[in-house]
Amino acid sequence: MERKHLVVLSGAGVSAESGLRTFRDSDGLWEEYRIEEVATPGAWARDPGLVLHFYDLRRAQVLHAQPNAAHAVLADLEAHFRVDVVTQNIDDLHERAGSTRVLHLHGEILKARSTADPTLVVQLNGPSLRPGDHCPLGSQLRPHIVWFGEEVPLMPLAVSLVHQADVLIVVGTSLQVYPAAGLVHAAPAHCPIYLVDPAPVRIEGRRVTHIMRSASEGIPLLAEHLVTGKPLP
Repeated sequence: MERKHLVVLSGAGVSAESGLRTFRDSDGLWEEYRIEEVATPGAWARDPGLVLHFYDLRRAQVLHAQPNAAHAVLADLEAHFRVDVVTQNIDDLHERAGSTRVLHLHGEILKARSTADPTLVVQLNGPSLRPGDHCPLGSQLRPHIVWFGEEVPLMPLAVSLVHQADVLIVVGTSLQVYPAAGLVHAAPAHCPIYLVDPAPVRIEGRRVTHIMRSASEGIPLLAEHLVTGKPLP
């Protein structure tokens, strides 16, 4: 029998439990910078050095962070389901936990891409990306991040994955950042949707099973339910 296709939409709440700040945190790194200064095409045009420094700080955080229980259990589900993780997070914690099929909607902090050819992406060998670091074409490398105001090139692939889901898990996201937040509506009508988040989150027009726990608490409970049929608390 073919295994069911489980699709996970993960957001910043998953990474936050590994100590990675988000721009919505009250003490987050983003508070020291306006988004317009560090995370838009205009910011890059005005002051690429500042943008590179900002992402160096975030990269250092990622390199010191470790996967948490939510990352680990989602990876373990590959023993029972065909699992695709569609994440808004730019860290590599899903991969380090063992997930083998991860789609990064908003880019990857440990990679850089050419300013001459956006399809030319390279893995970074260290924690820093500096002015003068060039791609093989001779152009400056920029963070491989989808900035505010840019299109999300992997959205069509993400929509296709969610459309094929037998089970959809939404974890660690407030579903406020578009277009990613709209992905939940691509799930087939028969597809059960499980939402793991300690805060109230409303999904219009869909029946949702809401586990009001943190990612590291709720995902193990949900995994046991999906694998063994044990009722959810």
